[in-house]
Amino acid sequence: MIIVPVKEGENIEKALKKFKRKFEKTGVVKELRARQQFNKPSVLKRLKMEHAIYVQKLRLEEE
Repeated sequence: MIIVPVKEGENIEKALKKFKRKFEKTGVVKELRARQQFNKPSVLKRLKMEHAIYVQKLRLEEE
């Protein structure tokens, strides 16, 4: 459960932003969307490999 302490006189919009940020960091929505459809293990492996190659290229360009 996400708890957002609200200080005395704090703006409700600011507290709502904090809540949304914490909720986003938990990854609940991302996991829910991933569970809505089944991806074959081979597809997941290929996507993971493509992402690794992409990240590696970015790191090489930085240097």
